[in-house]
Amino acid sequence: MTRRKQPTTPITRTPPAERGSLTALAILSLLAGAASGLIGACFRRLLVQADVLRDELVDWAHGYSIVGLAVLVAVAAAATALAAWLVRRFSPEASGSGIPHVEAVLHETKSPASYAVLPVKFIGGLTAIGAGLALGREGPTVQMGASVSHLVGTLFRRNAADARILLAAGSGAGLATAFNAPIAGSVFVLEELVRRFDTRITIATLGASAAAISVSRLILGDAPDFLLDPLPYPAIGSTPVFIVFGLFVGILGMAYNRAILGCLTLADRLSSIRVELRAATVGAAVGLLAWYAPVLVGGGDPITERALHNNAIFTLLPAVFALRFALGAVSYAAGTPGGLFAPMLVLGAQAGLFFGTYACQWLPAAGTNPVAYAVTGMAAFFTASVRAPVTGIILVIELTGSDTQLLSMLAACFTAMLVPTLIGNPPIYDSLGERP
Repeated sequence: MTRRKQPTTPITRTPPAERGSLTALAILSLLAGAASGLIGACFRRLLVQADVLRDELVDWAHGYSIVGLAVLVAVAAAATALAAWLVRRFSPEASGSGIPHVEAVLHETKSPASYAVLPVKFIGGLTAIGAGLALGREGPTVQMGASVSHLVGTLFRRNAADARILLAAGSGAGLATAFNAPIAGSVFVLEELVRRFDTRITIATLGASAAAISVSRLILGDAPDFLLDPLPYPAIGSTPVFIVFGLFVGILGMAYNRAILGCLTLADRLSSIRVELRAATVGAAVGLLAWYAPVLVGGGDPITERALHNNAIFTLLPAVFALRFALGAVSYAAGTPGGLFAPMLVLGAQAGLFFGTYACQWLPAAGTNPVAYAVTGMAAFFTASVRAPVTGIILVIELTGSDTQLLSMLAACFTAMLVPTLIGNPPIYDSLGERP
């Protein structure tokens, strides 16, 4: 008996004109990514130097008693006021992380920022974070990457759609550079910024992130941001514990979102006071804190590092968490450039270490290493606030190299995302985007 030949689906071939357009877009994504990586790497390198200078200023100030304290507070206040003035005078879109503005541009509800955002974000972010505000470096690098990539599209006369694609790709390249996390940068574009899988966007995003990391690693090196000893795989039966942990972090993430929005609302009510004066007040308070506890100010990488190595003083964890929780919200409302990711990672690591220490002590199924909870907490807190779990998980794996904790992250992020969603607490960038 002769077998009937099964019909085959014809192969759809890309028209030559479209192939040429896609090739040009891919090449430009590499150029845009390289530019984003260069700017972001220089920003990171200078930010490290700013942190060193701040620590040296604190050490110097302690040698001059009250006079030294006054100088430290004045310098922090002046630096923060300068950052706020740059934003108000030259580029209002540079305030905060810039991610909500990038999303609005991609959704065609706002026009791209003027190219003044590049120097304002660079200098303003450097002075604000360098002064000690609890802000993330990824906010400036994301918006600078978006801006320079849009500039590339404009210079090479791409149509509006391709220019927006390059803007999205440059945003991912900026995030990749901020954390030496190329995959997280690419996923962030698809999961958070455009919220869909599109072939052209995916190709451009992958190309831009790859080029950005290739350039930035020439300047910054290729080691993960946090070097950890290998963590064991989660203990058998620990999944329910991580699910409960995700519930705990989900509540904290909701509270953090509300704290940020509450501080921004308060700043709006004080709009009669010049933004420079409000920013200077925040900077002065940060300078005073730096006098007593310099490790607690700034982006927070040293705090995260201590938590991930279980070197934090356990009895002080709740106090340090509360202080950084408040400082992060107040810093974001100061009206200066700066992101949210790094402060979230600090809080997630601390919450994880605190929870994990008790869990490992009292629950046999929880395992024996509280650092696993610190790592997982970083992804869970990010998920609770941003609602981008895949980005959060991949980002933390690339930051720490702890791919053995994938299952625990999945379990914790499950409830960390479920609880705020059921309660109706919106993602932080949606809330920020709805603000006037």
